[in-house]
Amino acid sequence: MTLTGKHLIAGEWTAGQTTFRSEPAHGPAHDFAAGSPALVAKAVEGAEAAFWTYGYSTREDRAAFLEAIAEEIDLRGDAITEIGTQETGLPAARLVGERGRTTGQLRLFASHIRMGNYLDRRHDAALPDRQPAPRPEIRMVQRPVGPVAVFGASNFPLAFSTAGGDTAAALAAGCPVVVKGHSAHPGTGEIVAQAIDAARTRCNLHPGVFSLVQGGTREVGEALVTHPLIKAVGFTGSLRGGRALFDLCAARPEPIPFFGELGSVNPMFLLPSAMAARGVGIAQGWAGSLTTGAGQFCTNPGIAVVIDGPDADTFTQAATAALTSVGPQTMLTDGIAQAYRSGRDRIAATAGVQQVLTSVCDLRNATPYLYSTTGADWLANHALGEEVFGPLGLIVRAKDADEMLTIARNLQGQLTCTLHLDDSDTALGQHLMPILERKAGRILANGFPTGVEVVDSMVHGGPYPASTNFGQTSVGTLSIRRFLRPVAYQNLPAALLPADLA
Repeated sequence: MTLTGKHLIAGEWTAGQTTFRSEPAHGPAHDFAAGSPALVAKAVEGAEAAFWTYGYSTREDRAAFLEAIAEEIDLRGDAITEIGTQETGLPAARLVGERGRTTGQLRLFASHIRMGNYLDRRHDAALPDRQPAPRPEIRMVQRPVGPVAVFGASNFPLAFSTAGGDTAAALAAGCPVVVKGHSAHPGTGEIVAQAIDAARTRCNLHPGVFSLVQGGTREVGEALVTHPLIKAVGFTGSLRGGRALFDLCAARPEPIPFFGELGSVNPMFLLPSAMAARGVGIAQGWAGSLTTGAGQFCTNPGIAVVIDGPDADTFTQAATAALTSVGPQTMLTDGIAQAYRSGRDRIAATAGVQQVLTSVCDLRNATPYLYSTTGADWLANHALGEEVFGPLGLIVRAKDADEMLTIARNLQGQLTCTLHLDDSDTALGQHLMPILERKAGRILANGFPTGVEVVDSMVHGGPYPASTNFGQTSVGTLSIRRFLRPVAYQNLPAALLPADLA
């Protein structure tokens, strides 16, 4: 594949007035056109023009488009893996697996919209003889909201970026998409955009159905979320950046929904019988989960809550031994590596925190760190519950089961919470469950949360600050609901109803 270094704006590969250079972990750097508010406006206007046909297209046509995108991505698989590994430092096997997830979710949405259940069609027949007043006929169906903005994520160059879950869900719903590409992997983004454009041409769709705006300053993202023709935003990234965009969406003359997935510490609660029976194995599994992909997952389980005592000592020793064997790993960007070191320093300098495993990392490398604190000190310091993006773990030693429950009650919103328990831990688990249900979008038992299945039942979201809309998900077919709104039709003749109701 040949990189153009350009934006894709409503079917045209377009240069910008300025450029930026990629910063790959290895291999050659490339120059790319930088975005601007003017390019954003052109892309959004193209999306609005496309909506008048794409928003009223058949489910079969949209399903065929999603499948064509998946096919075109697979045709470019080797090129995507090559540049993706260069730009991110991720191993080839990870990129191949993530490409399979990306194409799999495109095909899943194709199947989902063909079935039509997501439309939530409802019909109340007319009752002309009802007293004291007749009832009209009312039908209801979900309709696409209009052009959608999607922000590519740094940590998933495929599955949460150009053709990732947000894009797939929006296109499935009937919404044209404008992607703000992430500057960490612009070459990967461009090749995927080439695949989408090839699929668009194959399916003879309006060119404005998809655009990619590369790089640019903060004002480019601001211009995208504040453009009056954008009707919803999908975002995966930092709490600080996401909150700034969320506030812009809320401050618009016409506020729009901002679906931000902003990260989480994903605490694990290790209950006494499970700790006594298999604490070493849990510690080893935790170390593996904590360091996979250099810990650069939004579901990374950064906190382990245990009850103080000999079993907690054994768990700590086993986790330390397992983490010690993990060598330096390349992080996605220099900025992420620096933020990781800053987070490490913040945790290490907090009163009541003890260093269990320390190491040395510099440049773009990450090595594991492990710290310990008491339940009382964790409860006294809100900062200990904030995410450190990377392979850093914190063991919180509660004095007893009651303090473990208090820690759970004081959690912020989370993407996941995990229980490690045996049958004899059921009573404590039953006390924890009502609390954890209010704190997280996904609760799991005797596992680790870094695997997120792309299925109908998945919820990847949670109360703020895990996400900005606790009623939605960014993974799984339920995510299509973010880009739909219900419309009721009263006494309309069949000729005027949407095709999905007629």
